[in-house]
Amino acid sequence: MLQIYTIPVSLYSAKLRILLRHKQLAWEEVLPPGGYGSIEYRQIVPAGNLPALRDGSLLLADSEAIAEYLNEVHPEPPMLPDTAASRATVRERSRYHDTRLEPAVRALFQYIPECKRGGFEARHHMGVLVDRLESLGHLLEKAPPSSTLTLGDCGFPVTLCWLDLLIPLLGLHVDIPVRVLEYRDSLHHHKAVVEEMADYRPKLEAWIKQRAVEEASLPNI
Repeated sequence: MLQIYTIPVSLYSAKLRILLRHKQLAWEEVLPPGGYGSIEYRQIVPAGNLPALRDGSLLLADSEAIAEYLNEVHPEPPMLPDTAASRATVRERSRYHDTRLEPAVRALFQYIPECKRGGFEARHHMGVLVDRLESLGHLLEKAPPSSTLTLGDCGFPVTLCWLDLLIPLLGLHVDIPVRVLEYRDSLHHHKAVVEEMADYRPKLEAWIKQRAVEEASLPNI
């Protein structure tokens, strides 16, 4: 059985679980030995990131590498298109999530505790988020997603869920473009997305509510 190192609210672990659910794979979740970021965990996963996948003797700790690997080893249902051009656009969308949108949302994590918001530059973060979301809308217009769930789609329901919760918490004025909202709604037509978000969102809501009143530093999840 596949083994996944994760913690309950890890964003990229939720992204991976959407793939696992879509392919109807069995897996077990394991907390990082010694806790997230511990020396003990880094002895297993030197990069220290989550999730990490163990499949027999293979250990992978990059979410994109894990997704590509699982799609090759378990090809049904396929999560990459048939043509090189179409596969490239799927990978482009996936990279945009990981390198542009998600980091802009992650930059807000440090301000979840109320005591950390003294230096919060709301205007700056709103500008970045508006830019990333508008660019995503243009990307979706250029290469409209198919009705089939792909590797390029799995991260967006999770990151947009974070954004749904952080915008009101931090008092941000960010309008999500209609094209992005339509894309998000279309992703929730997939059973794997519905199941994962039904399990993940309540855990995330509880975690954010708890952290908002704590002074502890936040892990890089």
